[in-house]
Amino acid sequence: MKNKKKVLIFGVTGQDGSFMAKLLHEKKYSVHGLVRRSSTGNLSNIKQLLSKKNFHIHHGDLLDYISIERIVKKLKPDEIYNFADQDHVRWSFEMPLYSFDVTARAVINILEIIKNFSPRSKFFQPFSSNMFGNSSKKKQNELARFSPLSIYALGKVNAFYACQMYRDIYGLKLYGAIFYNHESEIRPEEYVTRKITKAVARIYYGKQKKLYLGDVKTKIDWGYAKDYIKAAHRIMQLSKPDVFIIASGKNYSVEYFAKKCFQYVGLNYKKHLRINNKLSRPSKTVSLTGDTNKARRTFNFKIKTNLDKLISIMMNNDLKIELNKK
Repeated sequence: MKNKKKVLIFGVTGQDGSFMAKLLHEKKYSVHGLVRRSSTGNLSNIKQLLSKKNFHIHHGDLLDYISIERIVKKLKPDEIYNFADQDHVRWSFEMPLYSFDVTARAVINILEIIKNFSPRSKFFQPFSSNMFGNSSKKKQNELARFSPLSIYALGKVNAFYACQMYRDIYGLKLYGAIFYNHESEIRPEEYVTRKITKAVARIYYGKQKKLYLGDVKTKIDWGYAKDYIKAAHRIMQLSKPDVFIIASGKNYSVEYFAKKCFQYVGLNYKKHLRINNKLSRPSKTVSLTGDTNKARRTFNFKIKTNLDKLISIMMNNDLKIELNKK
């Protein structure tokens, strides 16, 4: 019998990492996930996998070179996905050195380890639309100029060039995607989409009266995380390493997202939404929209979940959670 593909996922407890773990487990991979000490009590996203025969947990930290080296040397995985970073933009202003270390320096550590101990491994690194923070283009493609406006975005730009350098100089199999905002029912509630859906569910059940947001006029290119994770896996199956924009290609304001969520439960958002300017970011990114032509041409990338469907998935989830809390 042919050996199962072995995959290592950094950040397996998070939104993207857990979705990837479930997808690859369904595809009969032998899935190995890295869990940080601070995440050991937060395994809810992967609890269904914990008892599965082909799912394995390893303990380590992206900022601890020795633990990552030990795991990669031991496993020599066919594929490695790095979904572990500090991906909250506002938090990156509050803890800039940590954010930069885990988003940029840790990637260089991983690349060094792959080069030295597992050069045949394919490696996937997600990047962020925030790298285009001050873009003058209506839509950004893979050739758009980077103009980061946050420590998080700056870290992602550094990670992008590190991957390019290690691919060009050492011939490593390094793949990537520039992800635009991708949300889901398991997004932490400090992210605006989940903050909105949870608040709307609570307001619907009479547990909360108001929803407070910052700049609601900001327009964002939103998609469903599961669609983006499937795209990441398809990118890794390409014979030639490359980087692709993965986005919905449409943008909507935060106000519009909130309005649609309230409409979903038959409420008028104007009666409940309040603006708190203290919740706005220190720097304002322009409205970013992804141009996915290259991904569509190369591997027939398509968005399967539009914004209305995404809202229904998230609202149904949070309505169920709040109902069960009664």
